Amino acid sequence: MMNIDPRLQQPLLLSLLCAALSGCGHPSETGTAPASAVVRKGAALSVPAASPLRQSLQLATVEEHDVARAIPVPAVVEADPAHLVRVVPPVSGRIGQLLKHLGDTVKAGDALFTMDSADVAAAYSDSGKAQASLTLARHNLERQKELRAADISARKDLEQAESDYAQALSESERSKSRLAQLGAGSGAGGGRLYTLRSPLSGHVIELNGGQGGFWNDTNAPVMVVADLSTVWLSASVQEKDLAAVFAGQTADIELNAYPGEHIAGKVGYVSEVLDPDTRTVKVRVAVDNRNGRLKPGMFARVTFSAAPHRGVVVPASALVQNGTQTQVYVETAAWTFEARTVTTGIHSGDQVEIASGLKAGARIVAKEGVLLND
Repeated sequence: MMNIDPRLQQPLLLSLLCAALSGCGHPSETGTAPASAVVRKGAALSVPAASPLRQSLQLATVEEHDVARAIPVPAVVEADPAHLVRVVPPVSGRIGQLLKHLGDTVKAGDALFTMDSADVAAAYSDSGKAQASLTLARHNLERQKELRAADISARKDLEQAESDYAQALSESERSKSRLAQLGAGSGAGGGRLYTLRSPLSGHVIELNGGQGGFWNDTNAPVMVVADLSTVWLSASVQEKDLAAVFAGQTADIELNAYPGEHIAGKVGYVSEVLDPDTRTVKVRVAVDNRNGRLKPGMFARVTFSAAPHRGVVVPASALVQNGTQTQVYVETAAWTFEARTVTTGIHSGDQVEIASGLKAGARIVAKEGVLLND
């Protein structure tokens, strides 16, 4: 370690201290003070020419546009009840042959399946008996008319024959109606085979019965046939939004299965009944589904648009929250701004309606106005 002469220590320390002080000069001696970013003059905020805020603040002119309140609600895809048939056999029996299977396309009148049914055989038997009784009653009536005309029989015999004929005719019509209801022929001796046909065109969307199985539940469908070229979207609209929804109104639909894709629909029905538990009303929207992309059970989001009106609109980024107040900075002179309290209305995307406090034509800070909020 080097030894320093004590006589030289004090001058050396003074030299080092002076050097340190010369390297840490006072701000007033080394440069000018930075310019203020904002200058406040009462309620006015002025941005000087040298302020960096001039590069950050984005200005825009307030405009007036058509504004419509959007009402988004959840929905689910449903088959049109008017074009969906649950094929329930009116008789019990064994399924003989399935002529259509799940997913098959069918036309109205196509045979769906056959059944070997004792009920059908009984219906044919009843029809045959009724026809035979009717024939016998008719012959007896004709004979009684001839006897009465020759004054051989009593009048009461003719009246009885007429009554028997009327009853036989009624029973014959009943048996024919029963066969017609089954879709079977009216002749006797039709056997036990019953063929059930599709009442509409569409697709088999559900199949519950199997070939050779016995079916005795006349309340359960063997299969379901539906025409899905048009489907319904069932939406639940809140009570407070009900006044803005009406039949014939257009609706924008976005399905969970196809995010970002929008489909147009039209309101076909607004329920007359309010659900007391959810305080919502069912609204059905008809949607063209000829391409078959919409499947019953899919979830979707439906947006209804209320009747449009003219309103003052600003970007959402122009709004600055100051405590409980919503404000917009309005340019009163070149690069001079004043905070103005506004009341907002409808929010639509990145645009907000100003219900009060601002008029069209004013220049405002459209972005980064929070930098002025001290």
